[in-house]
This record gives sequence, structure tokens and C-alpha cells, in this order.
Amino acid sequence: MNKKKYVLVGTGGRAEFFYSAIAKPFSETSELVAFCDINQTRMDYANQLLEEKYSYPKVRTYLAGQFDEMIQTEKPDAVIVTSVDRTHHNYIIRAMELGCDVITEKPMTVDEHKCQDILDAVKRTGRQVRVAFNYRYAPHHTKARELIMDGVIGDVHSIHFEWLLNTMHGADYFRRWHRDKRNSGGLLVHKSTHHFDLVNFWIGSQPDEVFAFGDLLFYGRENAEQRGVTSFYERATGNPNAKDDPFALHLDENPHLKAMYLDAEHEDGYRRDQSVFGDGISIEDTMGVIVRYKNKAILTYSLNAYMPWEGYRIAFNGSKGRMEMTIVEQSYVNSGGDKALEGALKDKRILVYPMWKPPYEVEVQEGEGGHGGGDPILLQDMFGTPVVDRFNRAANHVDGARSILTGIAANRSIRTGQAVRVDDLVKF
Repeated sequence: MNKKKYVLVGTGGRAEFFYSAIAKPFSETSELVAFCDINQTRMDYANQLLEEKYSYPKVRTYLAGQFDEMIQTEKPDAVIVTSVDRTHHNYIIRAMELGCDVITEKPMTVDEHKCQDILDAVKRTGRQVRVAFNYRYAPHHTKARELIMDGVIGDVHSIHFEWLLNTMHGADYFRRWHRDKRNSGGLLVHKSTHHFDLVNFWIGSQPDEVFAFGDLLFYGRENAEQRGVTSFYERATGNPNAKDDPFALHLDENPHLKAMYLDAEHEDGYRRDQSVFGDGISIEDTMGVIVRYKNKAILTYSLNAYMPWEGYRIAFNGSKGRMEMTIVEQSYVNSGGDKALEGALKDKRILVYPMWKPPYEVEVQEGEGGHGGGDPILLQDMFGTPVVDRFNRAANHVDGARSILTGIAANRSIRTGQAVRVDDLVKF
């Protein structure tokens, strides 16, 4: 079997998920040949992990300005993009122009203009873009798709979707580059792309019109001051003011985070341990969204990033009944521990309430691994032998666009106070 050759761009916290899969379980079908990043120290550490943790030979490294040179030298079949969200489109488009397919971490990009550029590049080059939506592959999410496809609750007319990020995982978005909306599109793009994609996936439709409210009500210096906080700091590591702050992340206390970020700061100035109660936060932590879909279904959605538990509740109301799903997840700090524990299940329950019949619980085989058991299945689908999938879980550039356009429209609605038609944002 000819191995498929990959290069990876962006060796931060999410990169190991992909290169560890190529190095270990899928080494017979896949080959990693190079890293690309703006930071040589971080690439060197990724190579160290490859060699010491995964017994895989070190790969060549290229700085960001050498991206074209890397493609021409290594001749990969596909480029894996795990860089900062706002840079995704640059690497996706250039990779396709140079003859490569792309696997990109979600979100595909952060605004409608970059999204349109990617859609146009796919059409122009004929290359393929795969978006790594691991949540589609979680067994309980696939089961929800199956029940709806099989008509268990009839036609879905409305969905209520409440997602809770707790004070460990939720806070983490306010310590790092995500806190600047120019980098991430805010949580309605960076995080909610998972959730909006799931709704598209579950009900087999597309967003049509979006209205939203959102604000920064908990994190940020002003909110802390209003609660009586008087002791502040810019970064946690080495700062005595952060010693007793439960929201502080001390990079020097975690060898992995120290090697990946603290030891690499001298090259790009990126600080992974910023105060969640500092200045300069431009993303929201409290959001409510209403979406009407092409099939007339209505979604009410909320996302809060400072809750006491991590997970979500979903209710589907249909013409033949109602289905409720409650999921409790393992909280985590990104790249701060075992990858298999990131978003791992702690509890799950699916209840179906048929019209005129008693309710019942749906048994779902519990998946192992990160993100509710979805991570290993996604990796198998991407790097292993693809199988026929009646649920169509593999997500392409259109799926990637449809998911972020709900969040992009919500961001515009928050800015303008007006409902936004998704079809006015991009042309497919």
C-alpha cells in the first residue's frame, strides 16, 4: 500500500492529536514528512515528542515563510492545518493552489470574506478540504442522527440547545489567543462551530436566518472590578498576585505547557497564561442565538463560558414526539494533560417521548477517547480505510462553511442588532 504523505502547519496544542495518529495507529497508511510553524522552538519540541513519545523519526521543519518551499520539496498529498484560526484560510488556499488536499481543524475560518475565498479556491483548484468535526463521530451524536433519520420523533420543528463551558475549560479561551476576536471569531465561531455543525448534521438542513445577543459579562477586568476584585496581573506564571487565583494557569508547573509555550516565548512573544480578568478581551462569554433553518426548523441556542459543570442539554421537538439528550463531559485545559480525556464522557442520557406512548431511554454504546469517543473514530475515517457511512459524517468545505456561517451571522447580529440572512454572507 502506498502511504499518503502529510505535512502539518501549526504545532501548538491541537497538532499532537493528528501527528500522534500518523505516528502510531496509522503509520502503515500515512506518513508525516514535515512541520511548519512561525516558531522553531515549538517545532523542535513537536519533533522531540515524535521521537521520544511515539518512536517516530524526526521530520524536517520549515518556518512559515518557507511554506511554498516545503510543499515543493516534500510533495505531500495533503496539508494538515492546525494554526491560529485567522490564518487557516491562507494555508488552506495556498495548499490547494500548490496541488494538495487539506485537512483543517475547525473552524475552517473566522469570517465570511475568508470563507468565500476558500469556497472560490476549491472551485478553482478542484482540490478537497476536509474539516475535522470529531463531535459528529461521538456515538451518542451519531445515535441522535440515526433516530431523527429513522423518523422516531417525526419531522423536527424546533431544537433547544444549551452548552455549558465550566470555569476550567471555558476560562481557558480567555487566557490565550482566542480572547482576541480577530484571531478566533469569538466563541460563536471557534467553539460553536461544533454545535451548529451538529444541528445541520442532525436535522439535515442549513441555516437561513440568524439573530443573536452576546456580551462579556464575567471575564475581563471591568467585570472583576465590579465584583470587588482589586489585585490584578497580566500573566500568571511567576506572578505572586496569581498564586491563589483559581483561574490562573502556571506554565512552569506543567512540563508539557512549559516546553510548548513558555520556552518558546522568546521567538514570537505569545503568552499562553494571560489573566482571564485582564484587559484586551474582545470575545463574549454569554451568548444567545435564534436560528431559522431552510426546512423551517427553529433553534434556540445558548453558550456560557463560566459554569460550574461542563456539558450540554439538547431537546428536539418533532411532529411525532420529543427527544432529550443530556451530556456531562470531562473538563480540561487544552494540551494540559491526557488527550484522551479532552471532552471525554462522564455521563450521558437520551430520552424519547413519543406521542401517546410512554417515554423510554435509548441505550448507546459508550465510546472511548476524547470528545465523547468521537476522536478515535474520526481519525480512523481520515487516516485509515474509509467505510460506507449512511450518516455521512465526513465533513467537507461546504459543511465547514455552513457551520461557521451561523456563528458569523450571529456575530454580525450582535454588532448590528439586526437579523442576518446567511445567504447574504457568501455565495456557494
